[in-house]
Amino acid sequence: MDDKLSIRVNIADRYYPLRIERSDEERIRLAAKLINEKVLQYKQRYSDKDVQDFLAMATLQYVIKLLELENRHDVDPFIEMVRDLNEQLDNVLSEKTDKVL
Repeated sequence: MDDKLSIRVNIADRYYPLRIERSDEERIRLAAKLINEKVLQYKQRYSDKDVQDFLAMATLQYVIKLLELENRHDVDPFIEMVRDLNEQLDNVLSEKTDKVL
């Protein structure tokens, strides 16, 4: 059974038809709402600019935040540290075992 849903999303007073998974609907609608709120903030602050400028600035702001969050949640350095510690522990235990034998 096809679990796709057809919706229309309003972003900056333009409607975009989307065919999405039902489970993604809430997230997509929330994303559109957040974009519209950010665009509105820019509209209120800079009345001499174009909607395209507001969309570009909103996009830039959200991508910067995304990159910050990705960097904050990068676990690769920790995994490497754990591997190093595990190797050191293996070496110490191996040395102890060799001395006992």
